[in-house]
This record gives sequence, C-alpha cells and structure tokens, in this order.
Amino acid sequence: MRPALSLDFGTSNTVLTAVDNSGQASSLTFGAGNEEVDSLPSVLSFLEPLRDEAAGARADVGPWAIRQFLDHTGECRFLQSLKTFVASRLFRGTGIFGKQFDFEDLLETFLRRAGAHRNEALDAGGARLVIGRPVTFAGGAPDEALAMQRYRNALSRFGFSDVLFVYEPVAAAFAFAQRLEGSATVLVADFGGGTTDFSLMRFSRDGGRLAAEPLGHGGLGIAGNTLDYRIVDKVILPHLGKGSQYRSMGKLLEVPPNLFSNFAHWHLLSVFKASADYRELKKMLSSCVDDDKIELFIELVETDQGYPLYKAVSEAKARLSFAEETEIRFAPIGADFAERVTRADFETWIDHDLTRIDETLMRTLDAAGLAPMDVDKVFLTGGTSFVPAIRALFARRFGPERLSGGEELSSVAKGLALIGAREDAENWTVAA
Repeated sequence: MRPALSLDFGTSNTVLTAVDNSGQASSLTFGAGNEEVDSLPSVLSFLEPLRDEAAGARADVGPWAIRQFLDHTGECRFLQSLKTFVASRLFRGTGIFGKQFDFEDLLETFLRRAGAHRNEALDAGGARLVIGRPVTFAGGAPDEALAMQRYRNALSRFGFSDVLFVYEPVAAAFAFAQRLEGSATVLVADFGGGTTDFSLMRFSRDGGRLAAEPLGHGGLGIAGNTLDYRIVDKVILPHLGKGSQYRSMGKLLEVPPNLFSNFAHWHLLSVFKASADYRELKKMLSSCVDDDKIELFIELVETDQGYPLYKAVSEAKARLSFAEETEIRFAPIGADFAERVTRADFETWIDHDLTRIDETLMRTLDAAGLAPMDVDKVFLTGGTSFVPAIRALFARRFGPERLSGGEELSSVAKGLALIGAREDAENWTVAA
C-alpha cells in the first residue's frame, strides 16, 4: 500500500486527507491551538498589497480569509465558490490589484496559502495525489476538458508526478463501504455546494479485501447554492429592487432581473462588481422608480456584503432542517430587518429543483439497468443531505430503512485517499 494524499476541493469547503504506509487515513489539519481546523471554507481574500509587494502577497484562505475580509471590508477582494468557475469558458480570469489571475493562479494561491497554515508544503514527496471531481460540473454549459486541464495546470506547479481524478460520489462510496460487512449494491448521493452527483456501486468482500464494481453515474448542477438562491430570491431581493422599474424614453421598463441574480449567486458577485452590467446599473440609478432600493443594492455590492448574506441565508436553511420556521436577520438591509421563513414556503420554492434531482436520479438508475428495489443501501452525504425534503425524496424512492449518512464533510476526501492507496487505483479514475 503506497502513501496517498487526497484533495476534495469543494464549492463550499475543502478537505485534504492522507493515507500512510499502514493504510490509516487521517484528515490534514490547518492552523494551531484554538484555530486548528480540518475543513477549509473554499474562499480567498486578497488584501491590498503594500508598496513593492506582489498582488497576492497578502492573500489568505479559509477562516483566515474570512477574518481578513471582515477586518478590512472595502480594502480587499473576497472570492468564494471558486470551483464553479473551473469549467466555464466565459471565466478567463479576474483582475486583482493590477494583476490578472486566471483559475490556475487562484487555485495555486489557495493551496499554497493552505500549506502555509500547516508550516509545510502540501506536495508530500512520493505521495500519489487523488483529486475529486463532480460527475457533472456546475454551470450552464460546462466544459469538462477545460476543467480537467485547468486542474492539471495548477497542480503541475507543485511537482506532483502521479495525479489521479476520481468521481466524488465514487470516493464517498468507498468511504461508506468500509462499514459494510457483506456484499451490497450501494447508491451514493453527494450533495455539494454546486452539484449533486450520484454513483451506483456493487461492493463485495473476498478474503477480507474490499472489491468494487461501478454500475453507473449521474449528476446535475443543482445543489446547496441553488437552494440558497431560492431563499435570497424570495426573501431578500424584493427589498433590493428586484421587480422594480426605471424610466427610459418615456416608458417604464423593468430593471433587468439578471443583475440581481448575480448578487444572489455567491460565486458571481466578485466578478459582477467589476462588470459593465454593474457600471450600467449605477448610471441607471437616477431613473429608477424605487431608487432607494437600488441605492441599497449598490451599497451592499460596494461593501462586499455577499459573504455575510451567504452566511445568514445558509444558516437559516440549516435551521429549517430542524425547525418548521425561522427568521432571517440581515442588518446591512436595515437594523430592524427580519423576515420569517417557513419550511413549507422553502419546500415550495425548491419544488422544481427537487423534481430535476429526482429525474436525474431515475435516469441514473435506468442507465444502470436497476430499479430502486435493487439498491441495498443509500448513502446521503454533503451538507444539503440534511434538508428534510431531500431526505423525503429518497425515503419515498427507497424506503427510510435503507438510508444512511455520516461524515458529511469528510467522506469524499477519505474515500479519495483510500482509493489512492490501492494497487488498482487507476481502475477508479476518470481520464483527464
């Protein structure tokens, strides 16, 4: 068994796991003492460099990036959900304090700053690196080949000579299979921030060794961030001018709704702030009917309130997993701003998303020649798997007794590392 290092670079969080020569898997930790973490929020913050410093000299990642952003609002660039850009041909980079950063530069900066919080480089000598990738990348027209090339280009800067790519739900299946005592057909549903991915696997044990057979894969670009967007769209954006009008040549026209969706899709906000659309909106302000709402919207963009709003909304969504209703408070809209959200309303807003998830699930089963009754175990992983409507969907299809969970943030990284340590690791890879 060879040493292996895994990278689960997620839309919301990033986890790295290592397997040593004895086959033991353990998560890498970052920071020290009370600041030690084993899961990094997938965010980057660039503080304005001092004279003669490079643009990324004072960049940071994870919780340290969040702290830097909160301490220096307006003085730094804050980027989140980097993974959603990897397969987009429209994303050709972003300017940061006078320097152009392409996706490879951003990923390299993220990993080097993560390594700095371990006081050691991540490119462990001789270890195989296994990287997770979704079955279907996020975005309207994702370019899979471009995504894989960008990953390879960035990782080549670290000197890894043996790099493998594995579907994220396949990795989660391997982690779950460590619990199995006998043979089983397993469906893994991995709910990330940007994508939902399915993998069907047949596991068996032969002389104590785990054997696996892939049966099918599927996925779509709907997951946690999409569900967050539904809350923002219904609860927040009406207070910021969505649906309002502006005057043009004697007519009343609707303020383009796509301007508001950029604010609600977290990964687009940093790009939107530097876009021609945003400059046009600011010019349009004087002709807007609800100019006070549009002015508030512009103020929130200018002061980089996207991340605080993301936290407020995602935490409200999490509370709805355990309560029938909750309240969203967001002081930047107003000191007394508070909106009540019920689980019933939320489930109505996401009904179309649930339908698409269910349709993709059934297509995945059909392509594998399986019916729901043929699946012995269903492993739900990822933070969004806690949403009651998601669990209810799978309970209806497979029965609640077949559903399992656990290790929601670490199962993919653990499975990637376990695959990387196997002699037949290349049998489980995706061609780059």
